[in-house]
Formats: sequence, C-alpha cells, structure tokens
Amino acid sequence: MVVTAVRLLPRNPTQSSLTMLFSAIAALALGIGATAQVTYQNSSGTRLRVDNGTYGPEIEEVHYYYDQWPIGIAAASDGRIFTTYTRGDYRYTLGVVVNQTAEEAYPSLELNLPVDQLNTSWNGIDFGSGNSSAFISVQAVYVTPESNATGRPETLWAIDTGRPTIHNGQGEPSMPYAQPGGPKLVAISLANNTIYQTFTFPSNVHYPSSYLNDLRFDLRPNVTGTSGKGIAYLVDSSDDGRLGFIMVDLGTGESWRRLDQDRSVLRGQNDVPSYVGHPFYFEQVGRPSRWLLEGLDGIQITPDGERIYYSPLTSKRLYSVPTANLRERDSNPAAELNAHSNVSDHGQRGGDANGFEGDNNGLVYQLMPESNAVYFYDSTPSGNGKTNPFVRDPRILWPDGASVGADGYIYLNINQLYYQPDWNFGVDSREHPGAILRCKLPNGGRKITSLFP
Repeated sequence: MVVTAVRLLPRNPTQSSLTMLFSAIAALALGIGATAQVTYQNSSGTRLRVDNGTYGPEIEEVHYYYDQWPIGIAAASDGRIFTTYTRGDYRYTLGVVVNQTAEEAYPSLELNLPVDQLNTSWNGIDFGSGNSSAFISVQAVYVTPESNATGRPETLWAIDTGRPTIHNGQGEPSMPYAQPGGPKLVAISLANNTIYQTFTFPSNVHYPSSYLNDLRFDLRPNVTGTSGKGIAYLVDSSDDGRLGFIMVDLGTGESWRRLDQDRSVLRGQNDVPSYVGHPFYFEQVGRPSRWLLEGLDGIQITPDGERIYYSPLTSKRLYSVPTANLRERDSNPAAELNAHSNVSDHGQRGGDANGFEGDNNGLVYQLMPESNAVYFYDSTPSGNGKTNPFVRDPRILWPDGASVGADGYIYLNINQLYYQPDWNFGVDSREHPGAILRCKLPNGGRKITSLFP
C-alpha cells in the first residue's frame, strides 16, 4: 500500500493550481517525485532524449556584421573574405572584411552607384540603372585561383543583377526591371584590386525580368564549345520571369541560355517551408499572403567539369545536367531539346536548399535554412546516392552563401533572411550581428583547382 499526502486545493481552484495537482499526482504515480519536469521550457533534469540542435564538425565564429546584411561570400587564397549586399539603401554592394566586426567597400566606394542613381522610370515603369561601369546590386561572388594556362590572375568574379530593391511611400517593396548594361559579370584582379574585364548581356539572353543569382567557372582551354579562354555558368533565378542558365564564353563575351523553364528550374508549387519551427508564408506590404516565388538558385560544378548540380530554392529535389548540354549553341537546332532530355533527378534531399558549394572530393554542399544545417551529396561514382548530413548548429540562421577556402574550411554567411522586413509585412526582426561561420571540410577536402590549370 502506498500512502501519499496531497496539499488541499484552494476553495476556488485556478487552472494553474489544477495543473500543479494533476502533475504532482502523475509524478507520484510514476514514482519519480514531485519535482519531475512538466514542460521542456524548464529543461533541467529531463530524462528524455532531446534535440540539441547540433551535429558535425566544430563551428567557429569568424566575423560579425553590425552594419549591412550580407548575401554572397568568397574566400581568397591570402585569407581575405569578400562579401556582397543586395542594394536598397546600402552605401555599397561589394565589400571586404577588414577586421572581426567591420567591412569596407571593395575595390572602392566610388565604384558603387549612389543610391539616388540606382533606378529610373519610363512611363511609370521602374528600371534599374543601365550603367555598365559601376556596381548597382551585386548578388554573388566567386574566386578563381591564378591560372597559368589562361594567364588570369587570382580573380574575384562578381555578378551584378542591375535590379535594386526600392520602396514607395507606403513602404511597399518592388524590384525595377533590368535594362541592358546594368546586369553584368565583372572580373577583379586580386593582385592589384582592379577590374580588368566586364561582360554584359543582350536582351535576348538577359531579360528585363531576369535576376542573376550564382556563378561557377571552368577555365580549362580544351573545354568543348568554347573559344578556349574559359566559360562561366550563371543562374537566372527570376521571381517574376523565365528561369534558366546563362553561359558566357570568357574569350568572346558571347552569352546564351539553356534549360529555360525546364521543370527542374521552376518554383515549387505552393511551397511552405518551416524556419526555426515556424511555417513560412511570403508576407509583403501591399500584397496578400502568398508563397515564396524563387526557383533555380544553388549550383555547383563537379571537379571534372562534366556536370552541374542545382535546385530551385522552393523545392526539395536535387537535379543535375551535363555541362556539355549547357555549352551547346543555338547553331544546333536540337540544343535546347538535348539539354532538357539529359536532366537527372536525384530525388528529394530532406528540405528546401539555398546556395551550393563543392570541394575537390566531389562533395556538393547544400545550405539548408529549414534545418539550420549544411547537407552534402557525393557526386563521385562511389557515392551512396543519398543526401548526407554534414553540420548543423543553432547559429546557422539562414546560411545564404558559402565559400570553400584554400585552407580547407567552408565559410558560411549567416543573415537571418527569413526575418527581413520585405518578407514579413515590413517588420524587421533580424538581430545584429550577422555572422561568418566556418568549419573544417571532411576527408581533407579543399577548394576545387582542377578546373583552373
């Protein structure tokens, strides 16, 4: 026989006092004492297995953002870290980290168009600037090492969307259409910090509604379908237009498109991801609630240059396509049909993914903002065909860009993007600082150098 003593309830018991009574009775019945945990918010002494929010290698905090919120990131061989900031009212759009808590404009502040010159209007329609010699809104950057074969210096490549975000008097955001000259691919020598090459796009390649999002390169002189000076693979991830790949021959400046509106590049239908445990809907001032519209986003080329892996932001599937199909020109009437026919669907990966990165071991790293994590897919013949966990940490609050450095670390830009005001009815819930985090790659992984002889 078990004898227990229970304190009498008040004459008019409240809900909380009833809860305390029932919890005490349950605890005594289980034989664990009246101090047993009732809610996880008071987590001391729990007997239950819990999710501690982490796995994988140790994460290091490298840099803190207290001013502009970052998007793209690239690490150079000398340790410099470059970062980008999509423009609304930011003073500059491409920067370099100068100490643990500050960045400055790169190569110079003067190369950034003043805010009041970022856009214009024609018959009531907003357009971004067509200035091809100044930065408008840089989305992404990538570093290629010094190349003996092509004579290129170590280069910071930047893609300027030509499409800043503007707000009207009611705080409603919009993005002006691009006009020729504004969207561009810019090559900056890291040896002397000067721009040495700029590529712009004809209107039948980059549409007014296009949005350049990410970039990868193959600088080998023997790549088929090129002039021998290398090729750039760019992403058009337009929220309001046609999606696909844009290629640039770095020798001739010629550019072309592939996989326009292929199902693999399209926005996922009515996609509702969860960020920090909250279902997410796209909430903009002046518009009804809807779904995030971004399609094709992350890309990564394999170390042999033969295949590109990619996916839309609003999709849980991973795809790839042979790069030879992307390089094929319109002189072959079947070029677009061949590209569509050769897309591979590698199945679901366990969540929506943002940017991609890769290493010399053929691992394709996928940034997973839903899980505060980075996953990888092994693209080599010995890979298991699965999406694999790499690192997870509660500090990875929207990993927006990644860069593998020469030191064998992967660097992550953390910007809390799902808390930004343009996605949340104008309310900015981000909390400074943003951050650059890094962790060591597995199996001695390093930056890909095989494509840059």
